Amino acid sequence: MTELMLFRQNADGRDVELSGSTVALEVELQRRVEAGLEQMLGIRFVASEYATGPWHRGRIDTLGLDENGSPVVIEFKKGSGSGVLSQAVSYLSWLESARHEFEALVRKVLGVGVAESIDWRRPRMVCIAAGFSHHDRVAVQRLPERVDLVRYRIFEGGLLGLLLVDASPCFPSAASSRRNRERETAVGTAAAAPVALCRRVLASFLSACGTCTGRWTTRSRRGARSRWRPCGTTSPTGGW
Repeated sequence: MTELMLFRQNADGRDVELSGSTVALEVELQRRVEAGLEQMLGIRFVASEYATGPWHRGRIDTLGLDENGSPVVIEFKKGSGSGVLSQAVSYLSWLESARHEFEALVRKVLGVGVAESIDWRRPRMVCIAAGFSHHDRVAVQRLPERVDLVRYRIFEGGLLGLLLVDASPCFPSAASSRRNRERETAVGTAAAAPVALCRRVLASFLSACGTCTGRWTTRSRRGARSRWRPCGTTSPTGGW
């Protein structure tokens, strides 16, 4: 289901679907989501209407930091999201080129400790609009960036509904990556165990022989060969 539906029970006990609408002004949606950003999306607010400078020539609707410490760019459209995806990708390019600027914002708003723990491996984009085209949804599946397409609706009584309609393919989380590294380490240790055991046995043998004498004997005829001859042994008739 890609359409957000909401129902109200009437006096007869039957559920009646509420009709949804869009906001009159984009800023209405933006201010409302920003006010409840962490409760709605799990993203901490950093900045609003942030100018990207003369090169990118834009103004990011909302900047945030998600629960994993990843930077987030949020863009709003009151109607169908025509151009919202390309706009968000452009702003992500700015974000990657302005790391120190973003870190300074986080330090000012959320504190030094939070700024020092920002995870730049997977910056995230969230596009919130009344709808998205088929091409937008296909493009999200092909983009290497992390993108969420979220549809909104306003219902009777001031109810706001948000629905995730598409997202870029999932990548391993930090926890799963850590588990994979631990698994690889365990496999590497297990593979190295037989070699380590052989070395310990050899070391024990040489240590035991250290109390006696021995020698390497070499035969030069018919090719060079050598063997270890422990102490107190002789070669009968000088042979091998």
